[in-house]
Amino acid sequence: MTITSELRDDHVRVVTMGHPPVNALTVQGWFDVAAALDEASRDRDTHVVVLRAEGRGFNAGVDIKEMQHTSGFDMLLGANKGCFAAFKAVYECAVPVVAAVHGFCLGGGVGLVGNADCVVASDDAYFGVPEVDQGALGAATHLARLVPQHLMRTLYFTARTITAAELVPHGSILEVVPRDRLDDAALAVAGEIAAKDTRVIRAAKEALNGIDPIDVNKSYRFEQGFTMELNLAGVADELRDGFAGTDKAGTT
Repeated sequence: MTITSELRDDHVRVVTMGHPPVNALTVQGWFDVAAALDEASRDRDTHVVVLRAEGRGFNAGVDIKEMQHTSGFDMLLGANKGCFAAFKAVYECAVPVVAAVHGFCLGGGVGLVGNADCVVASDDAYFGVPEVDQGALGAATHLARLVPQHLMRTLYFTARTITAAELVPHGSILEVVPRDRLDDAALAVAGEIAAKDTRVIRAAKEALNGIDPIDVNKSYRFEQGFTMELNLAGVADELRDGFAGTDKAGTT
């Protein structure tokens, strides 16, 4: 698991997620993302953050295999707390966060992107919340920041995905570019923001969060409560076993 954070000379901090093969983050990985964003908030030389990833896709959500290969609920509780911390850190980062998305952005990835301030994507990027297939709930709060309500519900109930190009008309994606131009596109818009007076931009970020119609932290926490219910009922382990090739449901 590697989460790197590099501050460039132009005051753009680049946070990169790298966890082969598919950037499905472990419990520690989610907390590491949160720590990187919290560091950016505290650093007055950081004027804007670009959140990106290496590998086949931006983020495949929670590492389900880690969860199923451990006994009890420790990893489940850890993933819930880690995701909450990471999503919250993106949303509450004192400076704007530009997400640079390539390939798949699923589950927890949507949580990160939905809480970002600006999203740039490559032409192979697609988004989805397949939680219902894994016996969990969550990130509907963040998917609703990318698409209108009825489309969000359809995508959520069916576990369908939607491409970056399809999101552009909804205004949630700034632009879609070829894969090899993604970093440049994200750095370009980040550079525009970084060139502004950071005192004003930091105040603007706090002000815009303050007028948001939805409390994203509280809303996501509410969703997580239903995930706990599904786990206590045994439904979640049954469905995750099918994905991970384990038999955790049969041993509890």
